[in-house]
Amino acid sequence: MTIDDLDRALIAALQEDAGQPYAALGQAVGLSAGSAHERVRKLKAAGVIRRTTIDVDPAALGLGVLAFVLLESDAWMGDEPTLRALQGIPAVEEAHIIAGPASVLVKVRSASTEDLQATLRALHQVHGVTSTQTVVVLESFFERRPAVV
Repeated sequence: MTIDDLDRALIAALQEDAGQPYAALGQAVGLSAGSAHERVRKLKAAGVIRRTTIDVDPAALGLGVLAFVLLESDAWMGDEPTLRALQGIPAVEEAHIIAGPASVLVKVRSASTEDLQATLRALHQVHGVTSTQTVVVLESFFERRPAVV
């Protein structure tokens, strides 16, 4: 699917407020509500828009500890069993196969450093993990959604 400037404008508007009515969305980009709805439907069908969600403050949910953990391994980690194992650890928000000093980078949120330690123990149980390096975030300046260029 080729994405044009109207699609990019729709995506940007949805990133600001995915719950707005199609009439408001269409008005924001110069389309009718029906045309905006049809374009959004096509963007979803093509997989450009993967899901519609809300942005929640993790600290408000009691998840004030953010850490990034590098998983070092003695085996290839980019397989289905690793994916399932990491998805099975609730504190893991993201997991990325990387090139560099480790095999996998995971983003972890927890309520306390004790909970972070329990998550690190769980990560050490993932097949192939030999060690971890953890960076605890003291403060986040910002987190950005993908730019719509």
